Amino acid sequence: MAYTRTNYKTKKALHEAVALSDVPVYQPGPFGPAVANGSTAIEGPHYPEPHKWYADVLVVHGVIPRGSKVL
Repeated sequence: MAYTRTNYKTKKALHEAVALSDVPVYQPGPFGPAVANGSTAIEGPHYPEPHKWYADVLVVHGVIPRGSKVL
C-alpha cells in the first residue's frame, strides 16, 4: 500500500485535491521508495492513525495526475 505526501484525513479530501493538482505518492518501508507508474492502492490517514479509507488510483511518474479518477 502507498500513501500520499499530504496526510488526507478522508477519501473525499484526496478526491478534491486530485481535481485541482497532481498529488505525489510514496511507498514506505522496505517495499521501495516510490510508486513510479501504474495502478496502486492508497490508504489513509497515515500511520499511526488507523486507516479509515482506501482508494485505487493511477500513478504516472510518482504522482496521481490532476483530474484522475479516485476509486
